[in-house]
Amino acid sequence: MSNDQSFQAAAWRRLKKNKGALAGLVVIIIAFVIAVFAYFIAPDPSPYANRIILEIGGEKPGFRQTFIKVKKDKDVAEASFFQQLISGKEDVYYYVPISRHEKKGDSIVVEKFIDIGLSERQAYSISQTAPDPVVTKKFLLGTDKYGRDILSRIIVGTRVSLSVGFITVLISLSIGLMLGSLAGYFRGRTDDIIMWFINVIWSIPTLLLVFAITLALGKGFWQVFIAVGLTMWVNVARLVRGQVLSVRELEYIEATRALGFSHTRTIVRHIWPNIMGPVMVIAASNFASAIVIEAGLSFLGVGVQPPQPSWGLMIKENYNFIITQNPMLALAPGFAIMILVLAFNLLGNGLRDALNVRGRL
Repeated sequence: MSNDQSFQAAAWRRLKKNKGALAGLVVIIIAFVIAVFAYFIAPDPSPYANRIILEIGGEKPGFRQTFIKVKKDKDVAEASFFQQLISGKEDVYYYVPISRHEKKGDSIVVEKFIDIGLSERQAYSISQTAPDPVVTKKFLLGTDKYGRDILSRIIVGTRVSLSVGFITVLISLSIGLMLGSLAGYFRGRTDDIIMWFINVIWSIPTLLLVFAITLALGKGFWQVFIAVGLTMWVNVARLVRGQVLSVRELEYIEATRALGFSHTRTIVRHIWPNIMGPVMVIAASNFASAIVIEAGLSFLGVGVQPPQPSWGLMIKENYNFIITQNPMLALAPGFAIMILVLAFNLLGNGLRDALNVRGRL
């Protein structure tokens, strides 16, 4: 077994002994599975889990409601497996809330639920309804003010949080590794210029910088990813610079110069593999920070835009219910943010201990 393999095996053994890190890893894996198959797991598989039923808005967890499924006026194309995996499938029927129903000949007569103690008598021909027209649905976490299923929107919103974390880490590692490596490897004037730029960016409050980039790029799904990613590379660059400064003086790096290897080959093939431990730890930390920043931006209205579900946007839409009859509408996405961020922080701490980088950060 090579030294690299034995080190990885030892690191994995140490990580497995850390119950907090393992719990965090399990939560992250579950979250990724939920994000990938969100539209197959969510009770509401419509695009963005955006089935609006105003009559049942703001209901508490565990709420049950009976519906009659009425065909839409326009034909809805059947979604393929891949289409449903990516963007869900459009509802073929309208879901009309009812308080009672009875079949009379070729029609179904219902009392349409409008509000507590208020209903309207309506009749639908059997040809207008689904083969099994009457269904009862349970909303485990209740409904928001538009009557949308909170659980479904949390499940679909997992995609936003994990996507922003992944893209942020990708952008921050790309920029941070490049600038940090150049500063630490070449030192001198190159180091002075890059560190001056890093210190300028470092001095600007993160949220203010994200606001500025978001306003420049515009509001939207991809814009917030780029904005958050462009603000989180500084930590990576500073860490990489310090690691490269310590590694570049070692004998095997001197040997690469004596053998005439190019600077690019020396950095990419001989320095980067030996500094990846601390970089992985800070990547996990940046992932958690990105989730919190995205939620904050969406709460303030400059992040992900409706109707796309984002946990921060869900808190914004429902925070008024905290002091009224149904606080769970805002607390549920808040708990989701807390659990996922905690999972990444626990995993980051476990990686730090397993890779023996505590003293190198």
